Amino acid sequence: MPGPRVALFITCLVDMFRPSVGFATVKLLTDAGCDVEVPDAQTCCGQPAWNSGDTATARDIARQVIDAFEGYDHVVVPSGSCGATIAKDYSEMFDADDPWRARAAALGAKTHEITSFLTDVLGVKSVPVAAPVSVTYHDSCSGLRSLGVQAQPRALLGSVEGLELREMVENNVCCGFGGTFCVKYPDISNVMVGDKTRNIAATGADMVLAGDLGCLMNMAGKASREGRAFKARHVVEVLAGDLDTPAIGDPA
Repeated sequence: MPGPRVALFITCLVDMFRPSVGFATVKLLTDAGCDVEVPDAQTCCGQPAWNSGDTATARDIARQVIDAFEGYDHVVVPSGSCGATIAKDYSEMFDADDPWRARAAALGAKTHEITSFLTDVLGVKSVPVAAPVSVTYHDSCSGLRSLGVQAQPRALLGSVEGLELREMVENNVCCGFGGTFCVKYPDISNVMVGDKTRNIAATGADMVLAGDLGCLMNMAGKASREGRAFKARHVVEVLAGDLDTPAIGDPA
């Protein structure tokens, strides 16, 4: 019996800065029995326009994404923020009597963040990989608050042979990235990410993991400027057994 037909929404940051996250996501989905496709027509989810108040542009982008992805059984995203935009925000972009609202809601109902999809939809309880490292986990705002992603990545990490999870204090507090927030309020953002890197370093963990590349790039950049020893990786890279790719911010 064929597995579910799953479309991978790759996200702009993964496409441009960290393709290894996309490959790791495909591996996890394929290992779980999914038939994975990456639609050529995809582009940005529209989150920057939506968060900036440019509703018309966000709506245009949403229509394009709906057209490209609505024919699949599921849409999976290695990002809580992009996933939340599609799953929660798209239907709010259209008036109640607009036919696109129902299409947006239907797409949102089958759009999932990757660790949530594996655990909550497919019932995956473990991954057959080993990673002899200590890690701490940052809960990104959108994944946690909009999609309820918290226990899922930890459950999968708990199955990784040799991995030690060391929880940091305030693991659910924003890192200061916040999309356009860090551009509009750079001084506040810098203080927030400084608090975050101190909390990460206090655990003594080898690396910080998260489910959003924006958060990871922000934390890795601050850590590099401060001379911190810990590394940053997307959680799917560890779950897929990819520790050979240079960490985020390291030379290729």
